[in-house]
Amino acid sequence: MELFIEYGYIGVFIASFLAATILPFSSEVVLTGVLLAGTSYWPCMIAATIGNFLGGMTCYWLGMLGKIEWIEKYLKLDKAKLDKVQSWVKNKGAWTAFFVFLPGVGDFIAVALGFLRANVWIVAVSMFLGKAVRYWVWMEFVFKVQSMF
Repeated sequence: MELFIEYGYIGVFIASFLAATILPFSSEVVLTGVLLAGTSYWPCMIAATIGNFLGGMTCYWLGMLGKIEWIEKYLKLDKAKLDKVQSWVKNKGAWTAFFVFLPGVGDFIAVALGFLRANVWIVAVSMFLGKAVRYWVWMEFVFKVQSMF
């Protein structure tokens, strides 16, 4: 994590990208470290949001490419959980991409949207907004806690 923090905005971008893929990674730790090092608010916000958005869209595209066997084998996503998310997504539509930021189910939602060939433009806009709200809330939280000390 320290390596990412040392790279500042680029580290935030890479950490956010990796966190949005199937890799177990916390971009919040890196973002917090970079913010506490005294960097600017908006470049951090932009780097985190764009990195996480591109990582989420990568999961979407992998879902579009994949056969269910590939998704299970290479992405290590549980078929039963993927089926459950797919049926939920089918009923809700592409706007569910807003919730791709959620831990535990976000990757499944992104892959399911791709697998179901949900409208890429609605997915992209919804996903971007969800990721931006996530990082905005987190950054505000960090600054509130920091101001208490």
